[in-house]
Amino acid sequence: MARILVTGVGGAAGASLARQLMAKGHWVLGVDRQRTRPGVADIVAVVSPCRAPEYLWELRGLVAKYDIQFLIPTVSEELVLAAEARDDFAPGVDVVIAQPAPVRTANDKYLTMTCLQSAGVSVPAFGLPSVLGSVHEAMDTLGGALVVKPRISRDGRGIRLLERTSDGGARAARIWATLDDSWIVQRFASGTEYASAILRGGSTPEPGDLVVVLEKTLPPMPRSGRSYSIRKLDGIAEPDVGRLATAAASSLGLTGPVGVDIRRMQNGIPVVLEVEARFGAYSAHAPQLVDNVLGRYLHGQLLGRSA
Repeated sequence: MARILVTGVGGAAGASLARQLMAKGHWVLGVDRQRTRPGVADIVAVVSPCRAPEYLWELRGLVAKYDIQFLIPTVSEELVLAAEARDDFAPGVDVVIAQPAPVRTANDKYLTMTCLQSAGVSVPAFGLPSVLGSVHEAMDTLGGALVVKPRISRDGRGIRLLERTSDGGARAARIWATLDDSWIVQRFASGTEYASAILRGGSTPEPGDLVVVLEKTLPPMPRSGRSYSIRKLDGIAEPDVGRLATAAASSLGLTGPVGVDIRRMQNGIPVVLEVEARFGAYSAHAPQLVDNVLGRYLHGQLLGRSA
């Protein structure tokens, strides 16, 4: 049994991971900036927001108090901070995240797209608002409807679809007028969406590396929000998606758990939408990832230390 601290247990990714770990017999300390429902972890502690100066010190105190062996960050906003501090906890405490430089790149969606495009990895046409001109010029340049979202990840918040509708694009123009270059613009990929879960042990392929492809579909009449139906695909289904996800993680130099969001363009070609250096909200659909990560750490095979 391991003693594990999981951050963000009030969110979908953290709650799912904490439950998986407890079901496997591990002891879990969950932390979140708000009080959460009981039962999500063995103990839940309320901490400061991750951007607060005291946040890391609070984590270090909890790690020492509860004799934690592993710390697993799951909140998008804290990933860079966790990567930069991953060697700054007590001896014997491992932070399950990649090296700081690739995590910083993945954290900025524009840098991610630029890096992947340079490496020959398929991405949608993209750009920055200041370069693309008006919303109509952007649609013409990128080739169709647009998706705009913050460059720095906010756990999926802030994403907007801009298209020419019956209003002639007036709504899209109003949203466009509020954007600056802290946003990225991508051509909308209208095809099937996938959440690919990756595990990479180092900078070169290793026998224990994994890729799991999950197909995401929306029900015809979602009850509230965007509640996806998730289907795990077998090893021979959608092989181009698995290869693309692996290429994206490799091109960015990410190790450990990595989530790659992919969607098909109208012509069927898959493109990478974004990449995150963490266990995602759907990790329960790929339980072998958790088993593999903890197995490596418990046997001293620290992910990415040689990257």
